[in-house]
Amino acid sequence: MPTIKSFPLPDLGEGLTEADLLTWLVAVGDTIELNQNIAEVETAKAAVELPSPFAGVVAALHVSEGDTVEVGVPIIDIRVDGGTDDVAATPELAADVDEASPVEDSEERVPVLVGYGVAKEGSSRRGGRGTTPVAPTSSGQNGKPLATPPVRKIAKDNAVDLAEVPPTGARGDVTRDDVESYLHGADTAGEPTPLRVGREVRTPIKGVRKHTADAMVRSAFTAPHVTEFVTVDVTETLTLLESLKSSAHFADVRLTPLALVAKAVLVALKSNPSLNSSWDEAAQEIVTKYYVNLGIAAATPRGLMVPNIKGAHELSLVDIARALAELTRTAKEGKSSPADLADGTITITNVGVFGVDAGTPILNPGEAAILCFGSIRRMPWEHEGAIALRSVTTLSLSFDHRLVDGQQGSQFLALVGRLLSTPMDMIALS
Repeated sequence: MPTIKSFPLPDLGEGLTEADLLTWLVAVGDTIELNQNIAEVETAKAAVELPSPFAGVVAALHVSEGDTVEVGVPIIDIRVDGGTDDVAATPELAADVDEASPVEDSEERVPVLVGYGVAKEGSSRRGGRGTTPVAPTSSGQNGKPLATPPVRKIAKDNAVDLAEVPPTGARGDVTRDDVESYLHGADTAGEPTPLRVGREVRTPIKGVRKHTADAMVRSAFTAPHVTEFVTVDVTETLTLLESLKSSAHFADVRLTPLALVAKAVLVALKSNPSLNSSWDEAAQEIVTKYYVNLGIAAATPRGLMVPNIKGAHELSLVDIARALAELTRTAKEGKSSPADLADGTITITNVGVFGVDAGTPILNPGEAAILCFGSIRRMPWEHEGAIALRSVTTLSLSFDHRLVDGQQGSQFLALVGRLLSTPMDMIALS
């Protein structure tokens, strides 16, 4: 006998209490499979596709696109058959579902989203969108245009109807470039885009922007910030960089100055562990970490994200370069998961890519320090007793003065600068 199962918004990880429902991928009356993606949701940390814990027919949608939903609130009802096969592939959910129970019983414990947490041996995802190659099409489920959550956000922010944008993606999906070209075309044709209607545009504060604002205010008014600067001659580091690029070890790796800055930070932390600590207010303890999850601030279509390289202290320069490339690509594509963004211990922000010389960065909550890497410029510089044209950059370090004394912060920043000035020392100490 068919039973109505109610699926509440699950805990997507990291203790987040709410999410924005971006897009429904199903409609009432649709037949869906177990673990088929039914909606795109955006938390303060990531945009993800939400899989169904049941196979059956969609009976009701309780939430509208654009709504902010609290964890545990039912978002969809699914009519399922009376058997237990529909939850076999998700044992963490099966334990919570009473096949003979009414709808409200499914709310006793909020399930963890499939794909997060501890993996189950032998478990698999099937039936989800994109699991099987399909012929290119401009429409997804319910005739809606195919597009990733970041692309949908750009379109939404600019009041663009994705159905009007010609898709060029491999799956017939609308890409970021497609949306930008559409906006540019509307401008050049003399037809103003909806974004420019009126003298003001009001954008709801939600998602990543809300999380970033809350985190920065909390950090600025909780941790007493100190920022120091050092200007460094990095000519030898750039020479080493060019030499390494020709090495067979880096044949398939994009090696950038940021990788060497990251390596210098990791080496300097060995003798300055206070920069890799956190303040536990509840326990009244300082937690010093002898592992490094190195955060890299990234500008993405969804806003500022800080994914981190887990266990960076154990990686070689080759591994760091690979991890940076993958981390940056994933972030810019809007595919960083909550796990990618969690548990950072220290952060680097590269403002040099924007042509900026220095900054006074705000700490990520829970971290003791953040290093700002400025633009590298050719300028006259004293070298071996003479003035020469050298490659020079400015490093700035913000640190939590509760955790880091001025001497410790200064020694750390000076050491990072020295390692980048004489990179052979960095290699020797690695």
